[in-house]
Amino acid sequence: MNDVLPSIIQLLTTAHVAFTESVHEPVTTSEHAARVRGTTIESGAKAIVVKTDTSFVMLVLSANKKLDSKKTKELLKSKTLRFATSQELMTITHCEPGAVPPFGMLFGLAVYADTSLLDQEVINFNAGRTDTSIAMKREDYVNLVHPVVGDFSKYS
Repeated sequence: MNDVLPSIIQLLTTAHVAFTESVHEPVTTSEHAARVRGTTIESGAKAIVVKTDTSFVMLVLSANKKLDSKKTKELLKSKTLRFATSQELMTITHCEPGAVPPFGMLFGLAVYADTSLLDQEVINFNAGRTDTSIAMKREDYVNLVHPVVGDFSKYS
């Protein structure tokens, strides 16, 4: 497995983005991550890789939400939609499920950010590993990634 953490650090440093890196016990769920980080679950930026009719894309939403398939298909103009398999995820991102950072450009993926993420002043996410998190301003994230913004989530 390739460690994508150095690529993330380089991306943020080169862009002169302020961030905080924290190392912690491995986390397995968004709830667990928020508890270990001492943050709200809403501030978690959950990155999901999905397969559309034609390609893989990255969807980023607040960790207290889940994907609304109907809204997502409409946004992506796709008849089909499925989550990437663990093997596909590893091939595309070199990350295990739950560790994918919200930087699709590192993996050649288009990025779509849910409006739920825009409500957060600071976002927190796993940095390519389940035992390392990064916190950064949401505004810096949007300015760096330039995601397509849409409404494609619902409450869990």
